[in-house]
Amino acid sequence: MIREVLKGITVVDFTQIGAGPTCTMLLSDMGARVIKVEPLGGEIGRSLGPAWVGKDAALFHGFNRGKQGIALNIKSEEGREVALALIGRADVVVESMRPGAMARAGLGYEQLRGKFPRLVYCSISAYGQQGPYAGRAGVDGVLQADSGLMSLIGMPNGEPCKVQAPVVDVMTGYVACMGVLASLSQRDRTGHGEYVDASLLNSALALQQPSISSYFADGVVPSPIGSAAPYSAPNQAFHTADGWIMVAAYMPERWNNLCQVLKRPDLLDDPRFQTSPLRVKNLGALTATLTETFRTRSCADWLVELEQADILCTKVADYADLDRHPQIRANRMLVDLDLGERGSLRVPGFPLNSCQANAASYLRAPDLGEHTEAILAELGYSEEKIARMRAGGAVFCSSGLPSAVDCHE
Repeated sequence: MIREVLKGITVVDFTQIGAGPTCTMLLSDMGARVIKVEPLGGEIGRSLGPAWVGKDAALFHGFNRGKQGIALNIKSEEGREVALALIGRADVVVESMRPGAMARAGLGYEQLRGKFPRLVYCSISAYGQQGPYAGRAGVDGVLQADSGLMSLIGMPNGEPCKVQAPVVDVMTGYVACMGVLASLSQRDRTGHGEYVDASLLNSALALQQPSISSYFADGVVPSPIGSAAPYSAPNQAFHTADGWIMVAAYMPERWNNLCQVLKRPDLLDDPRFQTSPLRVKNLGALTATLTETFRTRSCADWLVELEQADILCTKVADYADLDRHPQIRANRMLVDLDLGERGSLRVPGFPLNSCQANAASYLRAPDLGEHTEAILAELGYSEEKIARMRAGGAVFCSSGLPSAVDCHE
């Protein structure tokens, strides 16, 4: 079962916000034990709301399910000692600090590889570990802009837009997870760990494979064209009498079928529209012509006829539609995290073998420092030592949290 393939693997997670937590969430979903190391005040992702679940952002819960949590001050001698003890028992370290930060704390790959030769070490950064931009910080939106992705999104002559969902963060998390899995496989053969360098910039470029390849083929800089595709038409959303419908009918047979459904056989003889490349060239005229007809009936009416004609189509859904989507329900892709007295939170589940993988429940994300004492005890620290470290600011335990006051009200 895919939820157990990494059983026995331990991951120490020094990541924050989106990309790194996505990587370690996936590793946890596949059975690894993930110990999330946070600064004493908690990672930044806890504060990125609305929406809130208790005192933490829903975003944090979505990215950090299934992990154990320990709060350390790795800049302190005792906190660093704990981090090293954790790493000494781990198979994988994943970190997303600015390049050089882990080395300054004595926890960089070059400092650890000799002592822990089987360790797989994954660094996630904005621009990578080398090059003139290596020291720059960056987040999803900045990399959507810097990679060219933002230049593709929106309406013609409109202001720059970005994908609201943090697609570069999530893509980077998947790329980093792929690197970790490949390195673990290599370690099984060689006995030695490897270094994985994943960056938001590289992942954002990989996300745009077709568009970038097209640019280097013809030298034409792409610009926003709304929901349409630059390589095929019609392949876009059209306004109906009561909403929007996405239609992909660019293949010759489906273009013919679409013209029949719309009762516009004359379009088949229009020299502007006879092939998909010509329809792309004359996209403005095509869109105006088809929209005029689509506006005459409802989404539901069009969907029935279009599907009967084997035309690829669907209503443009919003998030309120997802829980009612019959295939999403059949795939078990929305799962509920039990948050105890805070209720539950519905989040996307594991996307591979989803019917089987998401049949089993997931543990919620940890409260700040929730497992600090248990993990320290596992490492051999006495209660007295833990109390001294806590008093000295080296660690934080959830038992020291204030009463349940929502500081984001």
